[in-house]
Amino acid sequence: MAEAPGRAEIEIKGIGVSPGVVTGPALLVTTEEERLVEREIAEDEIPREIARFEEALIATRQQIHEIQQRVSEAMGQESASIFDAHLLVVDDRSFVEEVIRGLGAQRRNVESVLSVVADRYAQALARLEDDYLRERAADVRDVTRRILRNLAGRSASLLSRLDRPYIVIANDLAPSDTATLNRDKVLGFATDLGSPTSHTAIMARALSLPAIVGLHDVSVRISTGDQVLIDGHKGLLYIRPTRERLEAYGKIAEARQTIQSRLAGLRAQRPVTRDGYEVVLSANIEMPGDVDAVLADGAEGVGLFRTEYLYLSMQHLPTEDEQAAAYEEVARRVAPAPCIIRTLDLGGDKFLSHLKTPSELNPFMGWRAIRFCLAQPDIFKTQLRAILRASVHENVKIMYPMVSNVGEVMRANAFLQEAKNELRLRDVPFNDAVEVGVMIEVPSAAITAHLIAPHVAFFSLGTNDLVQYTLAVDRVNERVAYLYEPTHPAIIELIRNTINVAHQHGIWVGICGEMAGNPVMTPLLLGLGVDELSMSPSAIPLVKEVIRSLRFAEAEGLARKVLPSVLATEVLEACRDLTRRVAPDVLELVG
Repeated sequence: MAEAPGRAEIEIKGIGVSPGVVTGPALLVTTEEERLVEREIAEDEIPREIARFEEALIATRQQIHEIQQRVSEAMGQESASIFDAHLLVVDDRSFVEEVIRGLGAQRRNVESVLSVVADRYAQALARLEDDYLRERAADVRDVTRRILRNLAGRSASLLSRLDRPYIVIANDLAPSDTATLNRDKVLGFATDLGSPTSHTAIMARALSLPAIVGLHDVSVRISTGDQVLIDGHKGLLYIRPTRERLEAYGKIAEARQTIQSRLAGLRAQRPVTRDGYEVVLSANIEMPGDVDAVLADGAEGVGLFRTEYLYLSMQHLPTEDEQAAAYEEVARRVAPAPCIIRTLDLGGDKFLSHLKTPSELNPFMGWRAIRFCLAQPDIFKTQLRAILRASVHENVKIMYPMVSNVGEVMRANAFLQEAKNELRLRDVPFNDAVEVGVMIEVPSAAITAHLIAPHVAFFSLGTNDLVQYTLAVDRVNERVAYLYEPTHPAIIELIRNTINVAHQHGIWVGICGEMAGNPVMTPLLLGLGVDELSMSPSAIPLVKEVIRSLRFAEAEGLARKVLPSVLATEVLEACRDLTRRVAPDVLELVG
């Protein structure tokens, strides 16, 4: 029997940003504003309205902190830092005081005044030329919706109050709404807007939900209740999938589960190529609790311990004792494997509200990371002493972030020496021979690696920022996201130069950016001579499978082949071809 007109299966291609296949009924989420009740108020009601407003601000701030904690536990502090901008709105005294003044001037309830003030702020930001500041308009609107919900006694969004499982469809999703959704009732989601590094994509991966973004008009082609199938691997969405389609995907799901079960058995196997070349596979972590995953997935220690979580999760600067306890726990649990602790990488989108740091027009290229630490020696040396105390396990290494010149390394090492002397005066034990390395994530550091190498014991390439800064591409700006190409010839050349310089100076070099955890990139990185790859623990089985299926000679051949390439797409396709040949199952999983 033929299907009724307009009820045929529809296939839409987007960008798969979180893997997995799921099918279920659609829930269309619109961006309609909260229903606003407006009324006039008498003068004696103003104090009560101010009190309601302040209570709503307190509740909103607490909810955002809870969201940050949830996201941090799921995917790490770097993802949770999305909400720092939301906290800045809540804590903006000029914004708050303008609402309070409006109560007296307009004699209307706080919901009405807040909406007017917030709309004025958002419109002013949206008109600015600077992309970063324009994006803050969305933060103002998102926070305002949350404050209005709290004023109305509706603290939860629709996505946290679902009564049955759905696949969420929207033009876009606010980060806070995504973070608070009921994971038992949301099967996956798809949006018109977004890019692989957009907030929506980050949240999907944090929640381990299949997701597709960049579908352009899916929100106007779907109605609530329509049956939907999402393939987050390939970025395909099917509206009203046929029975044949569902059966085919059922078989694919079984095959993928078989592959994943086999890869899980690699935990105890060494990451050695078929011709005997071994590379170290380490894990990136955010907090001590992440060590469970490190051990479960077979990582060889911690290649990047991001320490910002400890600062951002507290309402005060963490003490030396608090930090030492956290660092010592991780070092002890992974010993004798290495534990590389990165010093504080605050700045950019991760500033502490209680430090009263100034706002910047371009914070990602401003006062952050090692620059911040060198300008705040008390904060920096407190952390260095804490790391040194954990170094008694003799597996701890220290790494400085966002170094752009050798002078910064020399100054940081001088502070490290002062921290050692201070511990000696207190008779506190530490490893005086602790190794120090730097992250190479700024082009100037990669180009002058030969000047930096004599002052350190290792390099770690932070490819996320290296790509962003080298190609002048904002990773979260979907208009230019297509230009974010890790296989761009300039990036390959900077990686090659850094590795060659390191080896010439007798030091080792690792990679801790997203390239390290992409199994398609594994053969190329091995061929370029990298010594260590550090990644999310869950990526280790996939990367290990590629390494164990590969001959090092094949990886070297790939590197030689792509070095003369002029297009990033040529390099990527060559990497995919080799991965497809040696580890087709892995390519099936990553899409």
